Amino acid sequence: EKFRRPLITFIDTPGAYPGAEAEERGQGEAIARCLFELSGLRVPIIAVLTGEGNSGGALALALADRVIMLKYAVYSVLSPEGFASILWKDAKRVAEACTVMKLTADDLYQAQLVDMVVEEVEGGMHLDAEPTFNALRIALRKAIADVTKASMLAPEELLQLRYQKYRKFGRD
Repeated sequence: EKFRRPLITFIDTPGAYPGAEAEERGQGEAIARCLFELSGLRVPIIAVLTGEGNSGGALALALADRVIMLKYAVYSVLSPEGFASILWKDAKRVAEACTVMKLTADDLYQAQLVDMVVEEVEGGMHLDAEPTFNALRIALRKAIADVTKASMLAPEELLQLRYQKYRKFGRD
């Protein structure tokens, strides 16, 4: 913020550890603090989901003005294993949980929860990274251009746009 530059986060995490020890060490407060700080940051923020984006670990870094997601990444408030364990008391129903949760890039783009989906080679970037990196470079340039225009706004206007973006989630 001091240098008035956009902040870019890259997210690939199975999520926050759900055990008592993590809570005893302040994990929930750390996630909440990160969300609090990002929500009030007076420069544009871009989040890029590159693989797993589960639980508070991902949410803490994905509060952004533009969210970019790789085609085969996932993004959810809970891991599919956790969802299956909680809803059906059966972690083996993970494939069914993935379908029900609608955590794919295409699902989230249709729901307007992510702003851009970056194509990957069939099967994922690990099979041939260069085309994905090139597509991500283009997406980042577009997102930076978009948020740079937004950064020309007064900081209060930028914060209001971010606030409005998140207020409309779940309304449809």
